[in-house]
Amino acid sequence: MPRKMSKEEITEKFENAKEILEKIVNNRQIPRNIRRLAEETINLLDDQSLSPAARAASAIQNIENMAYDPNMPIFARMWVWRCVAILEPIRD
Repeated sequence: MPRKMSKEEITEKFENAKEILEKIVNNRQIPRNIRRLAEETINLLDDQSLSPAARAASAIQNIENMAYDPNMPIFARMWVWRCVAILEPIRD
């Protein structure tokens, strides 16, 4: 059974994921609808009313929607999969 992450580790993972999502939000080569979803995902990761696992799971769902968008540039698709890898280990 995997060990439970500390609050600090979870916070660090959320910050790392948000940094990647910020790259997407600020890149004008990425379509507006994807940038908007990235911004919504950042806000979701900041939502303290949800548990860390719920925030991570919801963010992963949004990120996967971005990744499968046919208009997503390949370089940015690599960023979103990195983001998923960062968030996947977060559990309650």
